Amino acid sequence: MEFSSEFIDKLKSAKSVVFFTGAGISAESGISTFRGKDGIWNKLRPEELANFDSFMRNPDMVWEWYQYRRKIINDSHPNRAHLAIAESEKLFDKVSVVTQNVDNLHGRAGSNTIYELHGNIERNFCVKCGAFYNSADYNFTEQAPRCEKCGGLVRPDVVWFGEMLPQEVFAEAEKAAEWSDICFVVGTSAVVYPAAYIPLTAKKNGSYIVEVNIEETDLSGYADYSLFGKAGEILPEIMVVLKEIRS
Repeated sequence: MEFSSEFIDKLKSAKSVVFFTGAGISAESGISTFRGKDGIWNKLRPEELANFDSFMRNPDMVWEWYQYRRKIINDSHPNRAHLAIAESEKLFDKVSVVTQNVDNLHGRAGSNTIYELHGNIERNFCVKCGAFYNSADYNFTEQAPRCEKCGGLVRPDVVWFGEMLPQEVFAEAEKAAEWSDICFVVGTSAVVYPAAYIPLTAKKNGSYIVEVNIEETDLSGYADYSLFGKAGEILPEIMVVLKEIRS
């Protein structure tokens, strides 16, 4: 793949970059859906499960659904796009990952600075006292567990419908976007708010917006440079160019 001279120049001079990622990057790892082909989840809307009221009404059913999601994620692996993003830390002064995904694949790939806007499915917390638990503690638990400290229900540490994003995490993500020289938007159309404010904040502050998506999206209209194709193919190619121009 040939890249524009303007993009190459931006790569040469960039010191701080942000990768804003969405479901598209994880789809290349096989996490394109969380519902089994013939399972009961095809008969239920995620909005009816992924909210606090549903959990309190039927915690075991919601917990079972998340255990199913965790199994899919645990059986998946970071792909070449995740690994390329982690590798980029050797080539830029500062690399921040801002992700809408909850699968922890960026962490497993080796990225160090990750802002998880929608939480992390590998963590859980008590709805009563806030105590945190790793999902590994409940790998084989089919029913919603109870907190060891207070007996409250333990829920997945993910942002459900109707809940606010973690404000401290979002503030840090916005700060990284403000200071970025390049903002890569990977595997997302960036239309779900408030997460979509991240690339908008980056552009407002003069960052060069690079879109990496399978096809044209609503983001394409304000991206400075769009690359259409699989992130697992495009990002490794960018890393090859980076190594050449920075060696």
